[in-house]
Amino acid sequence: MAGVADLRRRVLMISGAIDTTDHDVSVTVNLPEPGRWQVIKSETNLTEQTWVAMQVVMDGESTFVDDPETLVMSRQFSKSFMTPDQRRLTFYGGEVRPGEAVLKVYEIETAGRRPAYSYSRYSPIATDSLEKSEQTLEELVTNGMARRPMVELVVPVTVIG
Repeated sequence: MAGVADLRRRVLMISGAIDTTDHDVSVTVNLPEPGRWQVIKSETNLTEQTWVAMQVVMDGESTFVDDPETLVMSRQFSKSFMTPDQRRLTFYGGEVRPGEAVLKVYEIETAGRRPAYSYSRYSPIATDSLEKSEQTLEELVTNGMARRPMVELVVPVTVIG
C-alpha cells in the first residue's frame, strides 16, 4: 500500500491490495499534520472470497466526520453505517468479487500525525442460506465485526501541494 497527501486540499489517497482472508488489516499513516482529512482509499481483493461488507475502525485519537457536507461513499456498496461515537464505519449493500477493486471515500478528524485504523471484511459462508447470510450481515453492521488477528502496515505517504 502507498499513499499521497495533498496538503493544500487536505486529501489523503491510499491504494493497495489485500490478500488475506484470516486476518484484519491495521493501517497506520504518517500525515504531514493532524486535523481533518478526506480519505480516498482504493484496494484490490486478491482473496478468493467475495466481500459483502467492509468495516473501518479508527484509533483512540481519530474519528470519522459525520456532517451533511461530508461525502461518505463507496462505488461498490450502496449503504453505510457510522456508530454514534464516530469510530466505526461499515460499508455494505454490494459486493467486491475476487480481482475487483473497491473505492471508499470518507473524512477523518485526527489529533495526531500517525492515525491508525483497522479494516475488516465480511464474506458470507457458502453453506449458509440467503436468509442466514442477510441476518448475519445485519448483526455485523449493528454490532460490529469480531476482531481477528491483525496484519499491521505502515503506509508510506508522499506529501504534495
